[in-house]
Amino acid sequence: MPRDVRILNTGSLLELSRRLRAAGGENIRQSMHRRIRRAAEPLRDDLQSAMRGLHISSPGRSVRGGPSPTSRPLRATIADAVRISVRTGSAPGATVWVDKGRLPPDLKRMPDVLNDGRVRHPVFGNRRRWVTQWASPPWWDTTVRQHTPRMEREVARVLDDVRRRLE
Repeated sequence: MPRDVRILNTGSLLELSRRLRAAGGENIRQSMHRRIRRAAEPLRDDLQSAMRGLHISSPGRSVRGGPSPTSRPLRATIADAVRISVRTGSAPGATVWVDKGRLPPDLKRMPDVLNDGRVRHPVFGNRRRWVTQWASPPWWDTTVRQHTPRMEREVARVLDDVRRRLE
């Protein structure tokens, strides 16, 4: 699974960033930053909903198990770690990623594992008894693929608007 999603057209963004600095257009820079963030927010929101609604099944067992021995819900914890970062300086662009620093140590690899579809773990922490569960579909890849064309169009429109304002 890609660790993050980057929407950038480096040449255009770098050129505009330089022109913004030269023109001293702080309002234009803030507007560009805000609009690029707004273009990435639907992706973040859909990634969070895809994670919260992710179906994880265990073959061979039709009755649901008991309550979780932990107080933190897996899907909500991972969904809350999805972040957006927008930069308009020397490395301009937008990045949507899972912030592993916001996950507990034992869940740092879980977004990648769930995207792969196969989760193997001990039953209630008993290392002598393991179970395999399946998650479908790949929550990250599918959602990113659906949003990429729209985000690219939005960022291109923002860049065109900023270019027009600078001329």
